[in-house]
Amino acid sequence: MAVRWIRTKAELVVLVEELVACRAVGIDTEGDSLHHYTDKICLIQLKALDGGSCLIDPIALPDLSPLAPLMANAKILKVVHGGDNDVTAMRRDFGFSFRTMFDTSIAARLLGDTELGLQALVRNELGIELSKGSQKDDWSKRPLTPKQEAYALADVEHLFALATNLTMRLAEAGRTEWAREEFEALASLPPAEKKRGPEDFRRIKGSAKLSRRQQAVLREIYQWREQRAAAADRPPFKIVGPEVLLALAEIEAPTIEDVEDAFASYPRQAREADVVFDAIVRGLELPEADLPRRGSSPSHPPLSAAARKRTEALRSWRTAQAALSKLDPSIVMSQRVLDRLALAGPQSLAELAAVEGIRGWRVTEWGPALLAACA
Repeated sequence: MAVRWIRTKAELVVLVEELVACRAVGIDTEGDSLHHYTDKICLIQLKALDGGSCLIDPIALPDLSPLAPLMANAKILKVVHGGDNDVTAMRRDFGFSFRTMFDTSIAARLLGDTELGLQALVRNELGIELSKGSQKDDWSKRPLTPKQEAYALADVEHLFALATNLTMRLAEAGRTEWAREEFEALASLPPAEKKRGPEDFRRIKGSAKLSRRQQAVLREIYQWREQRAAAADRPPFKIVGPEVLLALAEIEAPTIEDVEDAFASYPRQAREADVVFDAIVRGLELPEADLPRRGSSPSHPPLSAAARKRTEALRSWRTAQAALSKLDPSIVMSQRVLDRLALAGPQSLAELAAVEGIRGWRVTEWGPALLAACA
């Protein structure tokens, strides 16, 4: 059976007219973040409840505005799997807003499932094996192969059956309200943004443990990598791995030979060893006043002694509650929300509910225990 492609505005308008009467649609997207510096959505897969599937080509048809009312229609359920990237990328690329969603990955996490990938979930819930062979392909290339088309469509084929099973399990576990709030939060996620500021070196794991001088070195060579990645239109990690940058920043008295050794696995970049060494020297010679600062980020204010004690108490409570509820600790409470809670030190349920990201279901389930930990 031929795959239905949507490549013109006329085809898109017809599709939207068909979907307006649907009670639910399954949605997935494919991007090119593994192959390009600035990623974009290259494919949208849609499946109608009790209907067919199709592939929408944003490369051939960049204006997808006719789809916007469908995504924002509260009467149409949008079923996704791990939809945070899909939602934020579609808001960024197409300006969509979302209402009424069901995320099979979120539902599985709230139920304590440990295998959360679509392939594992379809196997465990439905007894069906999916192929993931095209997962890392460059979806910006055209034409797609029949294998790629089949892979893409398989990602939406079983979403409704999964959602049905998981809805029943959520009801049996008394966690339907948990899921409802999390789905609402998913629909409200802001558009994705690619940060390109000089302080983004902090996203490299392990950078926080460096001295300020070492962080200055890391910042310089991080910016070099960003410039090279943008010029080559390649993901930064394909220019030089973050672990290589971190290792260079940690060398006490680096030489150009150290750079050449570090770049041994990156022959294209090895030719720029002198440029990178100059960047390292700039970081080493930077005046003290211009070094990266610690503990000055407004999103991570320094904690008082009382807040640190609350953090420890909340972590202990989270560990115990995760074991009792058979949930991952991050589902009981993410570290970010835990930090906010420790900083706020709420003394009432109303103050607890006002903490950003806490969610009503946590206040209902664990409000008194959380207040006790904070006390």
